[in-house]
Amino acid sequence: MMKWKKQYTLWLAAAIAAVVLLTWLVQSVKKTEVSIDVDEQINVTPEQIESIKAIGEWEFLAIADEELVDTVRKGIFSDDQLVRIYYGTVRLGINMHQVEPGWMKASGDSIEVTLPKIDLLDRDFIDEARTKSFHESGRWKAEDREALYKKAYQKMLRHCVTPENIRSARQNGDAQFRHMMKTMGYEHIKIQWTE
Repeated sequence: MMKWKKQYTLWLAAAIAAVVLLTWLVQSVKKTEVSIDVDEQINVTPEQIESIKAIGEWEFLAIADEELVDTVRKGIFSDDQLVRIYYGTVRLGINMHQVEPGWMKASGDSIEVTLPKIDLLDRDFIDEARTKSFHESGRWKAEDREALYKKAYQKMLRHCVTPENIRSARQNGDAQFRHMMKTMGYEHIKIQWTE
C-alpha cells in the first residue's frame, strides 16, 4: 500500500508540473506577437549603378546601308572610271562610361536617370570585306581607292546619322531603360538625355 501511495504521489506531482508548464507555455504564446513590416523604400545600390555602367556601349539602333560611289579621271584618249559599292552598319547608342556623377537619383518608388547623348558607337562601320568593284577602267592607286572609301564613309554618315534616326534611337533607349527600371521596382521613371 505504501508503494502504491508513493507512485500515486509521483504521478500527481508529474501531472501538476505538466499543467504548470502547459499553462506557462499558453501564456507565453498569447503574449507573443507576429508582425510584418513592409519597407516601401527602394534603394539603388552602388553595385547596381556600377553594373549598369559596366555595360559600356549600349546599342539602340543599327542601320544597314550600302553606297554606290564613283570617281572619273579625264584622260587625253579616254576617261578612267572607278565605281565601287560599299556596305556598312551604322550603330547608334550610348557609352555608359560617359555618364556624369549623380546620373541616377532614386527617391522612394521614383527614379530620375540622365543618359549621355546618342552617338555613333563604332567609327569603323564600313565592311571592307563586302566592298565590291562595280566598274573599273584604267589604273588606280591605293590613294585613289582611299579617297573613294572616305567619300563612301561621309555619304553613310550623312544618310544614317540623321535627326530622325537619333530620335528613333532615343525612343528605343528610353523604352529599354524604363523596362529595366520597372523590373527594379520603380513606378515613376523620368529619363533625360544629355544634349
